[in-house]
Amino acid sequence: MTRYPIEVFGSEEDDGFIAVVPDLAGCSAWGKTEVEAIHEAHDAIAAWIKAARSMKRPVPALSRRGA
Repeated sequence: MTRYPIEVFGSEEDDGFIAVVPDLAGCSAWGKTEVEAIHEAHDAIAAWIKAARSMKRPVPALSRRGA
């Protein structure tokens, strides 16, 4: 699997953690813990890529952050 960078931050409003994948527009996930948010982000990445391919849209290359 391609390793896109994931940024995780705490969210008091959501009572957990948000994981954002900056290279994939709109791709994010939530988890009660940082580890859970990262795990969910991996699932979100796979779903994002699958949806993009099914719509014949390009899948972005990794940014330098993921290199």
